[in-house]
Amino acid sequence: MTPIHILVLIGSYFIVLLLISYFTGKNDSNLDFFKAGKQSPWYLVAFGMVGASLSGVTFISVPGWVEASEFSYLQVVFGYFVGYLVTAYVLMPIYYRQNVTSIYEYLDTRFGFVSYKVGALSFFVSRVLGASFRLFLVAIVLQQFVFDAWNIPFELTVTLSILLIWIYTFRGGIKTIVWTDTLQTLFMLVSVLLSIYFILEQLDWSFSQFLASEELKSYNKVFFTDDFFAKNHFIKSFLGGMFITICMTGLDQDMMQKNLTCKTLKDAQKNMISFSVVLVVVTFVFMLLGALLFIYAKKLGIGIPLLDGTPKSDLLFPEIALNSGLGMTVAITFMLGLIAAAYSSADSALTSLTTSFCVDFLGIDKKPEIRQRKIRKSTHVGMSVLLILVVILFKHVLDTNVIDGLLQVAGYTYGPLLGLFAFGIFTKHQVKDNLVWSVALLSVLVIFGIANVPADLLGGYQVGYELLPINGLLTYLGLWLIRTKKSGTTEDAVG
Repeated sequence: MTPIHILVLIGSYFIVLLLISYFTGKNDSNLDFFKAGKQSPWYLVAFGMVGASLSGVTFISVPGWVEASEFSYLQVVFGYFVGYLVTAYVLMPIYYRQNVTSIYEYLDTRFGFVSYKVGALSFFVSRVLGASFRLFLVAIVLQQFVFDAWNIPFELTVTLSILLIWIYTFRGGIKTIVWTDTLQTLFMLVSVLLSIYFILEQLDWSFSQFLASEELKSYNKVFFTDDFFAKNHFIKSFLGGMFITICMTGLDQDMMQKNLTCKTLKDAQKNMISFSVVLVVVTFVFMLLGALLFIYAKKLGIGIPLLDGTPKSDLLFPEIALNSGLGMTVAITFMLGLIAAAYSSADSALTSLTTSFCVDFLGIDKKPEIRQRKIRKSTHVGMSVLLILVVILFKHVLDTNVIDGLLQVAGYTYGPLLGLFAFGIFTKHQVKDNLVWSVALLSVLVIFGIANVPADLLGGYQVGYELLPINGLLTYLGLWLIRTKKSGTTEDAVG
């Protein structure tokens, strides 16, 4: 597939998104931009969230991680499922009861202004980094397989990618995204299934033969329970996955904003549970694809592509799909799947960052109505520029597999949110609000120190995804130390 073919495909794809944007963004109101008028069908949100949760990171990075980690990522995914249950039945009732636009408004009601800003800032940093990870991944693929052929610099590739997202989200916001996510999820799943089908055809295998093959057995170990000190031990991975989901979905404005567009709490909970079941199944399919890619690469002598002279397993899927002779069907569906997976996450991230900044930092609801739309649109531009700068920075500093890097960052940035919400929900205590920022900062610094302690100083223990719950626990303990004698009366404290 030539660069010009890929460019035509991308252009056609975005024309479809622009048509969706045109029909969903006709109203151009803040209510539709932030909440989609609270009229989204739950099943539509659930299906679209699959693509948004998986994103370009899962689409490329999870298959590329199989050789190094086998199927151990499924341990994390099983933890995800439990985290979705907590989100559906503990957190979502609070958000619906308080009818929030930004979920961090809960912290203002529960503790006060500083706690509210600390929570909103934690999300803001988390989502900027998370969205940038995802955009970085699709940008390096486009750069390697399209724009390098025309000597277009990486910086321009990133700028064009985010400009396209801005164009189709600046009017309809979350209302547009609910519908585009549905289309993007469909493209992504079709792409993966067709890739598996055509690779198996090239290997002259049926699907059952693949599952029974000796080659698969060298990749498909799921549960790692022998060495508790290892980073991928089941308990550490499962608990880490559970808390990652609670934070990156339940305490994340991006993911919750979609759920809050459902008509009722019951609809939103049906969406969350059905989505969580499908996500486990789909992730398993991605792991199978990853094993198949490495098997195919070894049989045909395909090497791991290089990025700046370093082998990058994240690029194996695009290398095989586009350059290994599997045919135009695989190439087209791969590119559609990649674009869909990447942008289904990035577009909602841009919208949620705009929402959070407008509501949590600019107090848009307190501004004159005539100015609100202008504020929202200028903020949308500002968030786009910020993402461009961070993605470009990643090219020069990122030296790990993207999915692994994303989960590591979550351990630092979501910990204060976890501690704040847990303390608010499970106790009735108030806190010295002006000290909350210092508790959050100290917790992150301690976690950073723990993460960088050499394993040999810990008796060989490798710190993994358990950093997130530990961070949340440290924040919780810090809030306990600054609690006041006066107890809160909020109905959302259940302890």
